Amino acid sequence: MSGEKLTIYIISDGTGETAGTIVKAGLVQYHDKDISIVKCKNVRTETQIEALLEEVAQKKGMVVFTVASSNLRRKITELSVTHNMIAVDLLGPLLTGLAAYFGEGMQDAQAGALHTVDEKYFKRIEAIEYTVKHDDGKSTSALNLNQADIILVGISRTSKTPLSIFLSHKGWKVANIPLVLNQSLPKELFEVDQRKVVGLIIDHDSLHRIRRKRLEKFGQDPGSEYASREHIFKEIDYANGIFKQNRRWPVFNVTDRALEETASEIIRVVAQRMDLPFDVLL
Repeated sequence: MSGEKLTIYIISDGTGETAGTIVKAGLVQYHDKDISIVKCKNVRTETQIEALLEEVAQKKGMVVFTVASSNLRRKITELSVTHNMIAVDLLGPLLTGLAAYFGEGMQDAQAGALHTVDEKYFKRIEAIEYTVKHDDGKSTSALNLNQADIILVGISRTSKTPLSIFLSHKGWKVANIPLVLNQSLPKELFEVDQRKVVGLIIDHDSLHRIRRKRLEKFGQDPGSEYASREHIFKEIDYANGIFKQNRRWPVFNVTDRALEETASEIIRVVAQRMDLPFDVLL
């Protein structure tokens, strides 16, 4: 196949990150090849597999897959033989070995030894991916923000990112947007369902202490404007002004509060506002 465009399809019932890492490690040996990698995530049905394998066959590609379900692994293997293509199962041999090691024969797979990943797992993976891509004001188009379950708004060091990541591990897609002194918030924020928007605030002394410690940690001047009391007072006053203009946003004071406590309260309030059960994703 010298000179042809080569394509490796990664088929995964999760994010495909593990398979992607392994494939890239292997491709180091073939740095002179023109290779395209197509990642097919959250593949969980035979219908999806049939459609994908048809495409791979048309492109004369190769398949690498990490799928927990023994039935789906078998389907991929059978179709790869039918289409005369190479398919490498990265996960199956490991699961088979583990079943043997733990004394559970393959006949027990149907009973759950080789369990399929449930919907909550996939929801968490999607939420984490979304949250990472929408941290600190990234991708604030109306289309992107509409996909969020929760949108956090606050000045620097009000735990926006830690809260976002914590909530995403609970299955919530979270975007967070920084409040910057004398800068307007993106207009798209006001075009989405305002029941999703949550404000974060902190008291002056705590923020002053946190910012000084952060600057010291990174070897920067703790006496800079970023950590000055005067500047912090201005930022907090500015944030409070924004929140007063948008009274539909619940505001949470994160001062000396455990991350889990604040996250739980945010979930409770947003779930109530969106008419969702409180424990929808806990």
